[in-house]
Amino acid sequence: MDWIISDELGLTVGHLVGWGAAGAMIIGGVAPYIPQYRQIKRTQDAEGFSLYVCLTLLIANTLRILFWFGKRYELPLLIQSIVMNITMFVMIHLCVTVRKKNQIIRARERIFTDMDRKYFWAWTDFQSYLDCMLVFSVLGAAITYLLIEFSPFVELIGFLAVFTEAMLGAPQIAKNYQNKSTEGMSLSMVIMWTCGDIFKTAYFVIREAPSQFWVCGGLQVSLDIIILFQVWLYHDNTAAARRLRRGD
Repeated sequence: MDWIISDELGLTVGHLVGWGAAGAMIIGGVAPYIPQYRQIKRTQDAEGFSLYVCLTLLIANTLRILFWFGKRYELPLLIQSIVMNITMFVMIHLCVTVRKKNQIIRARERIFTDMDRKYFWAWTDFQSYLDCMLVFSVLGAAITYLLIEFSPFVELIGFLAVFTEAMLGAPQIAKNYQNKSTEGMSLSMVIMWTCGDIFKTAYFVIREAPSQFWVCGGLQVSLDIIILFQVWLYHDNTAAARRLRRGD
């Protein structure tokens, strides 16, 4: 039986633990990007961080928000999605600003309205990323509004949301493989990803969240482990790249 801390409020240890876990879910999702943000800001180099990580999370969390209207899951998970989308736009803004600043020869501007598939999600202005997600959100909201009563569609949105988020590590894995190095990627971010994903998956199971959440949470943990393996595999190349950057 929970220990009653206040008869007046009916506050129990269970309530405190629940609120603490909910707060950790909201803040914990954002925390891994703080060291990555600081590293990019300090080095003025955004090449080691894949912007497709931001795209993956923006799509996943936008779909999760739409899923909430069809199947009301816990409010902290909805708040987490909103906070995460804001965080991803902050990361994109930093990366676009740094890359523009590092241009030796000013290249042609690439914007969303060019509709050039070759430069999708590689635009040179921040507004294009906002426009792209606005179009995706409006179209998604319109389709969801029309099919909100169709249960298989709602369940599909839920699956796509968590599956997309589960594939979060895939763009970074591809970036590391392409570079044969993890230089520019914050190891602290990946460690926090792993710890957060383990906690999140356990939270989904304990709180009996829809099955899509915890199944894909397990997949996400697996991809985190692959990235940590890449850190070990490319250790020598990463060290050499850092020495080159410092001019040693």
